Amino acid sequence: MSDRDGVSASAREVLRLAQPPTRRFVPGVLVGALGAGSAVALLATSAWLIARAAEQPSIVYVSLAVVGVRAFAISRGAFRYLERLVTHDAALRQLTRLRVQLLERLVPLAPDGMNAIGRGDLLTRFSRDVDELQNLPLRVLQPALVAAVTAVGSVVAVWFISPSAALALACCLVVAFIAGTVLHAGVSARADAAVAPLRGAVGAALVDLLSGLDALIAYGAVDASLDRVARADTALRRAETRAAAGAGLSSAVVSLAAGAATLAGIIIAVPALHSGSLDGPELAVIALVPLAVFEVCSMLPAAVGAWRPVRASARRVASAVPDDVPGELAVDPRDARAVTAASGGELTLTGLTARWPDGGGAIGPLDLAVRPGERLLVRGESGAGKTTLAHVLVRLLDYDGSFRLGDEEARELQQDGIRTLIGLCEQQPWIFDATLRDNLTFARETATDAELSAVLDRVGLSEWAASRSGLDTPLGEHGSRVSGGQAQRIALARSLLADFPVLVLDEPTANVDADRADAVLRDLLTAASTDGRTVILISHGEVPADLVDRTVTLVDGRIPA
Repeated sequence: MSDRDGVSASAREVLRLAQPPTRRFVPGVLVGALGAGSAVALLATSAWLIARAAEQPSIVYVSLAVVGVRAFAISRGAFRYLERLVTHDAALRQLTRLRVQLLERLVPLAPDGMNAIGRGDLLTRFSRDVDELQNLPLRVLQPALVAAVTAVGSVVAVWFISPSAALALACCLVVAFIAGTVLHAGVSARADAAVAPLRGAVGAALVDLLSGLDALIAYGAVDASLDRVARADTALRRAETRAAAGAGLSSAVVSLAAGAATLAGIIIAVPALHSGSLDGPELAVIALVPLAVFEVCSMLPAAVGAWRPVRASARRVASAVPDDVPGELAVDPRDARAVTAASGGELTLTGLTARWPDGGGAIGPLDLAVRPGERLLVRGESGAGKTTLAHVLVRLLDYDGSFRLGDEEARELQQDGIRTLIGLCEQQPWIFDATLRDNLTFARETATDAELSAVLDRVGLSEWAASRSGLDTPLGEHGSRVSGGQAQRIALARSLLADFPVLVLDEPTANVDADRADAVLRDLLTAASTDGRTVILISHGEVPADLVDRTVTLVDGRIPA
């Protein structure tokens, strides 16, 4: 991917998605400019009014200024409120769309395409880093535009009073922007870019600690894991402190420039006052307007500083969701279930090769045909490529060569459609921390309690459920209240509810005691192979010959001749 100004093409696309559309963004800029202009006008009008009132003129001469002070005081607060309301509404709405679009692009990659990124880091990218992107409109573009408009308007207004004072104000604004930006970048540029990755490192360390706490306690490795969290947190705190120091120094430069602009205005205006070309109230305006202008324009160096963490977060989000998502869209939009049902569940692999995205094991080339309704056993030692083959069949992994469902090439069908045809029961099925009913109904939300009880009976869990709380039995976190065999049966019950024409069982007895493995396997295959369903059993152990129709063996990712 090309890179321009330190931002890759994919990161620019993420930034484009984070920016609200013009029709929502422009009103916020306009209201913000009105609020900032009201603040400057309030101070200018107040300065003129106080100085003019000291001359004790008739109330008629200052009545308009009195009304102006009230109007600008009210409008400043009102416009600032509207600015927050409009800009945050636009940014948060766009953030919602951004999250949805990023997750839609992430789904085709999960789970196998995400192996290179840890769970904690991935969580940080799609929480904190995506949240950081809202600062593109809120803290970068909108403040910069408002500050620029306010600065130009203020210089023009002062020009009508004293061109020399206006020129001095403009020079101080330019110097403040350049010096503040350079100083901010020099002190905290590296820290700003490092904050987002360091947050990811803290998130990864915390997730690893909490998710593996049982094993860490068992092996006495808790202290080492805590040290990793502490080191990551220390590095993050140092980076944030350095970033804050840069922002503080930039603010100090802006304050000094504001004082310099005020002093320059006084030096220029006092001689004009003595010569009679300038009166007292105008001198007060020239002296005090820079204070209000610089309060608004201090957002310019801050906006440049805010751009760096936004850019870093955009890079991290973009790297988590690459552009080349395999099989993201279907070439043929026809219903994949109807295509496979018409072919009777026939699968044909010709010259198929596949490799894990993180550079892990590979398989192929493979030539294999699975007949409709067949019970096929795929054997092989650990690392032979059995799980790789299972993930290719359900399109969790991309492939080269040919993989046909009936007469249709799999890569030309939507991945979601294929996953309604081919189901996968993994070695370690995911059990949600919810009831037995909840763990079953996500496979088919419309299933009734009678249908759920019937499928539990088919997989041999009806008596176990009845001895507890039935469908309301809690299963615990990650299935902590069920055994490995029961978890496999629950996963099979979900597959039966989903009514997959083809079912892949990947090491279904890997977590079952050896003396019960044959009985569990026989129950699973008996339940799975009803209704003419095609079953592909993947196992490294022996399987009774009467349970399968055919056996193939994988050796180093291939089927020996």
